[in-house]
Amino acid sequence: MTATLQKVLSQHPFVADFKPAHVDRLAGLAKQVHFDAGQVIFHEGDDYSVLYLLGEGMVALELQTPGRLLRVQTLHAGDVFDWSALLPHTGKHFQARALDGVTALAFEGEELLAAFKDDPAFGMAFMLKLLSVVSERLRASRVQLVDMYATEAKLAGT
Repeated sequence: MTATLQKVLSQHPFVADFKPAHVDRLAGLAKQVHFDAGQVIFHEGDDYSVLYLLGEGMVALELQTPGRLLRVQTLHAGDVFDWSALLPHTGKHFQARALDGVTALAFEGEELLAAFKDDPAFGMAFMLKLLSVVSERLRASRVQLVDMYATEAKLAGT
């Protein structure tokens, strides 16, 4: 099974710059998961520590607001989600929901952290790559906020 997961993992953009030994190490921690269309992967506030590398399908990151569910971002094959799994017991900031059939590689946050302590070079490579994901997620959120409030400012005449 690890050889199959290793092949799937080696094709994911997240590990494109990883050393082969780091891909091997990560493959040993991976589990392949599937979610059906409409299935909630995790809820906002859940204390759930799994990081996902999205293989196929789309996932909506959503925020529950009074009276409605706000989509923050739509993720596609090749994306990473639930990076907060590496911050144990912090609770989820969003809800994740499969928009169609989703396959992903899942990694337990605590197992990843233990592997990083065991092999700091692996941990550094992973965290630097993950930091670029976090940075992109913040940029996308900023763009969405600007779009959302720019319309309101125009309506108010400012």
